[in-house]
Amino acid sequence: MKKQRPEETFGSVIDYFDESRCSEYSQSKSMMRIQRRITLRALELLEIPKGNHLILDAGCGPGFTSFYLNELKYTLIALDLIPYFLKYYDMRMLNPISADMCFLPFKPSIFDAILSISALQWVYREIDNQKMNFNLINLIKSFYNVLKPNSKAIFQFYPKNTAIMDSIGKIITNNSRFKGNYIIDNPENPKKRKVFLMLQKESE
Repeated sequence: MKKQRPEETFGSVIDYFDESRCSEYSQSKSMMRIQRRITLRALELLEIPKGNHLILDAGCGPGFTSFYLNELKYTLIALDLIPYFLKYYDMRMLNPISADMCFLPFKPSIFDAILSISALQWVYREIDNQKMNFNLINLIKSFYNVLKPNSKAIFQFYPKNTAIMDSIGKIITNNSRFKGNYIIDNPENPKKRKVFLMLQKESE
């Protein structure tokens, strides 16, 4: 019997990541290595030059992606819904903010890029769930609003099936002016398969 993933058995990411799980996740060296590899790949796809560019790490968790971006000399803001994650390590240099990535608390057109690693499956995983549809629509609108023209957002996530991916694509098309596509690494290898969703805000 195939083991269900946490997002399939828990109502929300807050229900799953209590203080104990946050601590366990934050101490995981393997998760840190995986997140770094995924972040490096996301940067390759985004093609963001280093310099005076502001990046949002949406759903940052304990900051694995954010710390790596900081090491690479990017300027960033780390955002997560779960306060425990933001308190586990000293993240002051990462400008941490506790907020919902579906309702971003920022002014329009301030970010040069947005990265979201391993979080989107918590926002949207059931096609017929009205709350999840509502949250995804707000997420897409929020991301579009805070990105600068010609800037990109990239999601790495774990969709349950292609129907979920198709539904996400339709919601984006119907509720924003984003242009984008899926990029799938190692599509024939379930253990190494990584799904990325790249979105670009075009000139207005």
